[in-house]
Amino acid sequence: MTAAREIRLKSRPQGLPTHDNFELVTIDLPDPGPGQAQVRNLWMTVDPYMRGRMNDVKSYVPPFALGEALQGGAVGEVVASNDPSLKPGDLVLSMLGWREAFNAPVGALQKLDTQGLPPQAFLGVAGMPGLTAYAGLLRVAGLKDGDVVFVSGAAGAVGSMVCQIAKAKGHVVIGSAGGPQKTAYLKEIGVDHAIDYKAEPDLTAALARVAPDGIDVYFDNVGGEHLEAALNAARPFARFAECGMISMYNSTELPPGPRNLVQVVGKQIRIQGFIVSTHADLQDDFQRDLVGWVREGKVTWKETVFEGIERAPDAFLGLFAGENLGKMLVKLA
Repeated sequence: MTAAREIRLKSRPQGLPTHDNFELVTIDLPDPGPGQAQVRNLWMTVDPYMRGRMNDVKSYVPPFALGEALQGGAVGEVVASNDPSLKPGDLVLSMLGWREAFNAPVGALQKLDTQGLPPQAFLGVAGMPGLTAYAGLLRVAGLKDGDVVFVSGAAGAVGSMVCQIAKAKGHVVIGSAGGPQKTAYLKEIGVDHAIDYKAEPDLTAALARVAPDGIDVYFDNVGGEHLEAALNAARPFARFAECGMISMYNSTELPPGPRNLVQVVGKQIRIQGFIVSTHADLQDDFQRDLVGWVREGKVTWKETVFEGIERAPDAFLGLFAGENLGKMLVKLA
């Protein structure tokens, strides 16, 4: 038996989650069974979408179960294997984060070829957030020559990748983020106009100032006032890729807006929500382009790291307080 700790969902949050909704439990992990491998997690990710899975409602993924370990992306090292496809020392990706170690069928594990990147990059820039940015900007928003691109949550894992992909393809990019540290980062990665929404009393006016002729693409990670401002700034036939609306994830009642949705008709705006798993067929194209952009210095990334499984709830709650610059990660070993 191997002792391992995991974070379980103790109760369902009402509004913003608190530490009382989580519990840290130590389990005894047996040796892996036939066709299984035992994995020691090195890194895990926390992501805003996990908030929705804490509610007991039907959605595109099942809700987390009370009293059981949470789930999420993780990179780990195989420590024992009962299948020839994996051997001790191999790195694997899984959706079995929020725990220090686990046994799983090898079919639930993806052997990782790092391609010269650090392993944790496959939870961020080279992983689900990176593919989300790629698919949302290029396929859902249909990026085309001459587009002016506006990105909310632009200093986060997804948003910063959207900005850099758009810049790599030669576009004018406007990014919104909260605070001078984050807007300074946006300038570092080449964003043409960085809006500090915390310092701007009128987001619509701020967007009109930096994009007087309007925007063609809006990549939405925030919703709320950002979506209203984007509707006001949109040119005819603008395309909106709706990736997330973190401003609403902890709401206990429905918000009143956007109040200007009528503009969708007159401006003939296309608004499309999307889930990254629908666009998994783009994975090979994304990996090829990403490696090239990294080698050319067109894509870089930041990480905000908490250490220890016990800090995972802190990292998760930090997402909703805007504490992350780039990808929010937990280092487990």
